[in-house]
Amino acid sequence: MEAMKVRRFCLPFALSLLLPVVFTASAANTTDNSSLIAKGKYVAIAADCGACHNAPHNAAEMGGGYIITSPLGNIFASNITPSKIAGIGDYTEEDFSRTVREGINKQGQHLYPAMPYTSYAKITDEDMHALYVYFMQGVKPSDKPAPVTALPFPFNMRSGMAVWNRFFADARPFQPRADVSEEVNRGDYLVNALAHCDTCHTPRNAFMGQDNSKALSGGNLGSWYAPNITPDKNSGIGGWRDEEIAQYLKTGHVAGKAQAAGPMAEAVEHSLQHLSDSDINAIVAYLRQIPAVHQGESVPRDGMGAPADTEARLRGLSQVDPGWKVFSSTCANCHQDNGQGNARYPSLFHNTVTGAPQADNLIATIIYGVHRDVNGEAIAMPGFGPDAFYTDRLTDQQIADVSNYVLKNFGNSALNVTAEQVKTVRENGKPPLIARLADPTVWGIAAIGLLILLGVIYSALRKRKHHAAA
Repeated sequence: MEAMKVRRFCLPFALSLLLPVVFTASAANTTDNSSLIAKGKYVAIAADCGACHNAPHNAAEMGGGYIITSPLGNIFASNITPSKIAGIGDYTEEDFSRTVREGINKQGQHLYPAMPYTSYAKITDEDMHALYVYFMQGVKPSDKPAPVTALPFPFNMRSGMAVWNRFFADARPFQPRADVSEEVNRGDYLVNALAHCDTCHTPRNAFMGQDNSKALSGGNLGSWYAPNITPDKNSGIGGWRDEEIAQYLKTGHVAGKAQAAGPMAEAVEHSLQHLSDSDINAIVAYLRQIPAVHQGESVPRDGMGAPADTEARLRGLSQVDPGWKVFSSTCANCHQDNGQGNARYPSLFHNTVTGAPQADNLIATIIYGVHRDVNGEAIAMPGFGPDAFYTDRLTDQQIADVSNYVLKNFGNSALNVTAEQVKTVRENGKPPLIARLADPTVWGIAAIGLLILLGVIYSALRKRKHHAAA
């Protein structure tokens, strides 16, 4: 009996001795996990996941539903919360990595490259692990499913992406270069992997694959244009000081040079402003040493234009520029009659939008406005397109008129904007060849052409047969 008492006493006593060890190990594990989750969150921010997967006015973080307009149709960002009903809660780390790097989800479906897996393929194993832990443990599950993407035929056949991937996707992991500094390698990793700057700023071929022979020299983004960011002094950003590039990345604004709008404003708001100073400096260091791509400009985009007194001189005249009428009533109050702007609104001269070799971003800014939130401060210019909510709704012709007025007086006067061009920008830009080939009208014309060709061949064969019989 005494032995039994001792045994019964010793067991809880022994457990009590172990409890501090267990709790200490548990606390250490929690601390390690918290650190890993924090790292994964930073990687997700650097990768700009929130710009697409956090839909406006949607309380669910990473709940998807954001509409990504593409030349092939609207693509809905998916729910990537750890919900097992509507998200990725049942993904293993291997499933997750394959989805992010190869663009193939757990169900074996190919993703569209609106999800930049072509760049994410370079994410390191260490960062991928942290990213997985963050999404599984640091994001709250949302059981609300995102809308399903339904592109028109033949793009709804996702298996076709396997062919596209063979030609245009590079699944090789990031390899640091031995001939550059650690800072430049970090910048390379951020620009071409996590932040995927290359997917927007590199031109694409007829089949929407990146033309990496002209890396970061500018590319169309539907309604917007991502400009040349190589170190060419006129075509790119070679004339910018390091601190100006860093300021633009962190705030989206550099007085007398540039203001971020459209997709770049989203990148600043959701990603770039939250990066560490060392990472921002690494991006700058990398961009400084890439090959410069010159595209024929004799003056940098931010070097064009000057204040003008045109607005004041045209007041009271009976015959005036129709663009002046729009500018005077709609734009001058904020940008000032001479185009110099003020503390809240940028100048219209020495502005990379008005001095650009193409007018896409000027047109898109007028149509859609500017929206970005930096350090808790909302930077906003209302849009004036047909869908404007509380401002004057301008027609395509009025937008063309005011664009030409601004270009002639404050920017690149060599450009001339037409109402048809405004319509193209408003309708998400000129579709690439791959989209035009998929148009049923093109199929119809091709079918008619094929029938005519077959008819000609058949007629020739009949004539030959007739002459042979004779």
